[in-house]
Amino acid sequence: MGYTLNFSAVWRSFDQLLWGLLLSLELAIGAILIGAVIGLVTAFGLISKSGWARRPAALYVTVIRNLPILVLILFSYFALPQMGVRLGKIESFVATLAIYSGAYLAEVFRAGLLSIPNGLKEAGPNGLKEAGLAIGLTPMQIRTSIVIPLMFRNVLPSLSSTLISLFKDTSLAAAIAVPELTFEARKINVETFRVVETWIVASCLYVATCTVLAALMRMVERRLVISR
Repeated sequence: MGYTLNFSAVWRSFDQLLWGLLLSLELAIGAILIGAVIGLVTAFGLISKSGWARRPAALYVTVIRNLPILVLILFSYFALPQMGVRLGKIESFVATLAIYSGAYLAEVFRAGLLSIPNGLKEAGPNGLKEAGLAIGLTPMQIRTSIVIPLMFRNVLPSLSSTLISLFKDTSLAAAIAVPELTFEARKINVETFRVVETWIVASCLYVATCTVLAALMRMVERRLVISR
């Protein structure tokens, strides 16, 4: 085909890719932190015996999980300002990714809460509620100090997978010109016309970062995950 690889032009702009990679990580971490709060509240709604809490939670999960994330991103950035809600590019993307991840984390957390043995999470002769109340804890303190930490240790593997998926999803921020890794790669591609080299380097950065994230999360899991 006659194409000769030449990475020199890409290396000259490598710092742009690194800054884009750093922003991608920040977007993913910010989204999963906010999404975890949304998912946790929704998960308690899903397992609630009260219909007023359970039905809105189920509706949120159903709607968000059945919408393409790109549609949500474009709606948030282009449609919401027409309704008076104006956010910057980064804020808009993080909010959208958090809402999107929250719907998936809600199911993860719901499964984690249900996986806690009934004798621990329910009121009963040996339950946490009675034990917690006996030592002066309020029901909210029982949830935040005992139930939620147990649940998080149960769902760490799924949480790790979600973080890596969100990191890869940050590439969609290029659609609204957020200068993350994919956007910077496209910019270098246009400036240098080194299409193959640019995307090879960008792909290597994605793979390397996902590998490192997976290794770090496995280390955390080995320390904290509950033995079965």
